[in-house]
Amino acid sequence: MKKIAVLFLSAFLLNVVWENLHSFLYESYQGGTITEFILLRASLFDAIVVMLFVTPFLYVAYLKKRTWLIIVMGALIAITNEWYGLSTDRWSYNSLMPILPFLHTGLTPTLQLGLLGYLVFRVQQDILND
Repeated sequence: MKKIAVLFLSAFLLNVVWENLHSFLYESYQGGTITEFILLRASLFDAIVVMLFVTPFLYVAYLKKRTWLIIVMGALIAITNEWYGLSTDRWSYNSLMPILPFLHTGLTPTLQLGLLGYLVFRVQQDILND
């Protein structure tokens, strides 16, 4: 339980930082202004997602030896989430957002879950000396 708590808390805190740093690349959320509350809610959602897909890497020996898969899984989840959000007009990018060719998703949101998921996994290991 301690592992999951550290994982979730570090995922939430890192996602709060990430969301705030890249929020200027977005035009709107559901047609309105992007507020701090929206960024905190997005960070909570992202932390839950990270916790769900990184937790097996804490306990399954096969996955512990292949932690690079965290980056791949996180990127795939992020791409799917971005496609959904963009296609349903939940959010929109502004002209400053670098767009990835072929995927048509923003660079920073595409990298977010994979990189932070991997970082959170490593932080959890360091904190708990795992």
